Amino acid sequence: MAETAFTHAIAPFAALTGLLAITGIYLHIRARAGTLGLVGYVLNSAGLAGAFAVEYTLHFVFPYLGGGVVRGLLAGGTGRAFLVTSVVLLMGVLTFSAAAIRSGGMPVVGVVLYAVGMVPGSLRNAVPEPVYLGGLVMAGVGVAWMAVRLWTAEEGGEPVVGVGRRRGVRPAG
Repeated sequence: MAETAFTHAIAPFAALTGLLAITGIYLHIRARAGTLGLVGYVLNSAGLAGAFAVEYTLHFVFPYLGGGVVRGLLAGGTGRAFLVTSVVLLMGVLTFSAAAIRSGGMPVVGVVLYAVGMVPGSLRNAVPEPVYLGGLVMAGVGVAWMAVRLWTAEEGGEPVVGVGRRRGVRPAG
């Protein structure tokens, strides 16, 4: 797939927008998602933040380094950090998706599209590029589907975020 200057410049920001989207999704499902949801959210968030850093490095740092330097970095600690990021993201996506389905607060098809798409999306260097990119498109459709659920929940008057609701606490005044 041909990369343009524009797609090259915006590529890292997909992970950042994914991070913002799963934050909204988590806030919507957190009461019903329990500890599994929290663990999934933390891992998924850490993985997406790491993916942003990886993509940033690939698009804005590596192009200015020599091929030997890049190979050396990938053979050492940088390559191991990229691998850990992939594993954390994959575990986070799967855990978060299981919690989202279990919570009943998100459309199952959207969650499944996100989870299935992010498997190759998490494994950037272990799958062929068309599989990786296809996975990201599938995950993006899943996130968009879940975002529509957030939008309709807000419009329908359902609380998206349960703020200030603790048992045994009464409002002051």
